[in-house]
Amino acid sequence: QVQLQESGGGSVQAGGSLRLSCVASGYMTTRASMAWFRQAPGKEREGVAAIDSDSGTNYADSVKGRFTISRDKAQNTLYLQMNNLKPEDTAMYYCAANTILVDRFPGDPAASLYIAKYNYWGQGTQVTVSS
Repeated sequence: QVQLQESGGGSVQAGGSLRLSCVASGYMTTRASMAWFRQAPGKEREGVAAIDSDSGTNYADSVKGRFTISRDKAQNTLYLQMNNLKPEDTAMYYCAANTILVDRFPGDPAASLYIAKYNYWGQGTQVTVSS
């Protein structure tokens, strides 16, 4: 079993920055891929950024150039640096991990941001951006 705990959310003004962290506890293979998702009130959960075991990354178009995902495998910690935040970034942010090493979406470059890819989820941390 893997437990994921997010932190770092808060309230900022537009143009500000936040850094989210997600600590994984329990046994998690270093080959796991991880990602950040978000869900705004009344909207579906969407993928924001993902990172694989080789540190390859993928971003939603809406955050490219503003958000950076990274991981510290030694500390079992995932990060999301969010710069130039906009009111539309307001949402609950969730950390997710995929420990199923079989490629269930072969040849699909967008799969790293699919909800269905991930089998472990954190409880979320709230990010609120005011204009």
